Amino acid sequence: MRTCSAPTDRACPDTNGGIPARCRSEAPQAVQSRARAFVLVEMILIVSLLALFVLMVQVSFFGTLQRSRFKAGVQEFVSVMQMAASAAAESSRRYEVIIDLGEQTFLLREISSSNLADVLDEEIITQGQFGQNCRIAYVEYDDGTFTNEGKAKFRAGHAGWHYGGKIVFHDEDDQPHTVVVGRIIPIVDVVDGDPTLLIPKGKDEVPFP
Repeated sequence: MRTCSAPTDRACPDTNGGIPARCRSEAPQAVQSRARAFVLVEMILIVSLLALFVLMVQVSFFGTLQRSRFKAGVQEFVSVMQMAASAAAESSRRYEVIIDLGEQTFLLREISSSNLADVLDEEIITQGQFGQNCRIAYVEYDDGTFTNEGKAKFRAGHAGWHYGGKIVFHDEDDQPHTVVVGRIIPIVDVVDGDPTLLIPKGKDEVPFP
């Protein structure tokens, strides 16, 4: 003899003439799950944007720091050159700035003897060293000579620099910057790039008497 049982209403009976009780309990759970997922996506997006912003700030900061170090290194050298020119113009003494391209160093001395090859300790006024953020690439004089090794020298007397020229620096990105030394006017200037040096003309090259 078969025994039949009444089928179970899995959707729960409709006691209020509307949405079954089980459906009413499951709907808020689905909404809450979607809301949690949406909040999680928002948090991931915000964290990613913050990380990108921090990275951009760091890159900008380090770039600014490198440029500051480069400018500080060049400015220190320019100050030494200007010190030599000013001290020589105000007296009868001679001064010399010696640049060692191999060691990437420089020094300022007061010339006290006729032997210009030897640098006495008591002659040295100040000295310094260039770093990786500020490297000398080469030196060119206004007589057409050029050097990217050994030592380069600029001498200043009461009438000004004995010869002019340019000292080309490279920064961290290998971009050139030039310190220009004028022979007649004792001005030491810094310009961006690697400009062509003006060579003084001889008397026979001047088109007027």
